[in-house]
Amino acid sequence: MEAMVITDFGGTDVFERRDIDQPTPGPTELLVRVHASSVNPVDCKIRQAGSWAGIAPPTVIGYDVSGVVEAVGDAVADFEVGDEVFYTPEIFGEQGSYAEYHTADESIVAQKPDSLSHAEAAALPLAAATAWEAIVTRGDVTAGETVLIHGAGGVGAHAVQIADESGATVVATASPQTVDQTEELGAARAVDYESESFADVIDAEFDEGADLVFDTVGGDTLVESTGATKPHGRLVTVLEPEGEWGTAYQKNLAVEMLFLERDRRPLDALRRLVDAGRLEPVIDSVHPLGDVAKAHEMVEGSGLTGKVVLDVAGR
Repeated sequence: MEAMVITDFGGTDVFERRDIDQPTPGPTELLVRVHASSVNPVDCKIRQAGSWAGIAPPTVIGYDVSGVVEAVGDAVADFEVGDEVFYTPEIFGEQGSYAEYHTADESIVAQKPDSLSHAEAAALPLAAATAWEAIVTRGDVTAGETVLIHGAGGVGAHAVQIADESGATVVATASPQTVDQTEELGAARAVDYESESFADVIDAEFDEGADLVFDTVGGDTLVESTGATKPHGRLVTVLEPEGEWGTAYQKNLAVEMLFLERDRRPLDALRRLVDAGRLEPVIDSVHPLGDVAKAHEMVEGSGLTGKVVLDVAGR
């Protein structure tokens, strides 16, 4: 099968198109013909230096799939050949999705939303499932609360929609290019992080502060948010937070660190939202798989307005 392989760790020049062996599904696995994938920041980190994830070049990376089931293992119970599916592959030591075929345990796979194309569905699994876990599962959002979301990119743009659909009032920091888009997605207030202070906005426009803060930016962003968070509020981050945590301690804030565990449950929830017209994938652009190096450069740069998707079927 055709695949884009990383021949070593390093820059975007490590990608090479190769013909590699097609995987065979195990007893509880599906063989999926990959129609589309997408590029996430974690893809770039693993390409640069992925030994922490048990990755050893030459190998295939990539952690979003939308495709069609080609074969099933003997013990598979919930899928059959021809099903359209989407999921985010396991990271640690596993082959990724920049390839014509991929195998995955059925427990992490869900039926693709009927209303989406494969390119649209491929933008969702890792980013939107992370957003769901942060806002709904870890953040335990309830209607009427105020949610502050840092970064309205791939994960954040979907978090804005999920929090809004949960009945929360959403404040989100965004780039100048995505301020309007962020409010169109459901934010009551998008804060241009280049020209505005989120702390000043919260203080001036939201009397008591945020009930829930979700950080996709990293650095000291989360600790800087503690002053804008209500006592007994919740903080969720997908990156290791930095800084001094005295305010969090004094206000009895709960801090959750989130690394997405692969599971069908959030994907089923996302499918229901999408098919009900309550969640939409946020896509910057779609590129052929052969342009994966360019796609990585875009994700490592700036100015994106959504996910960068790879058309694998068209290659």
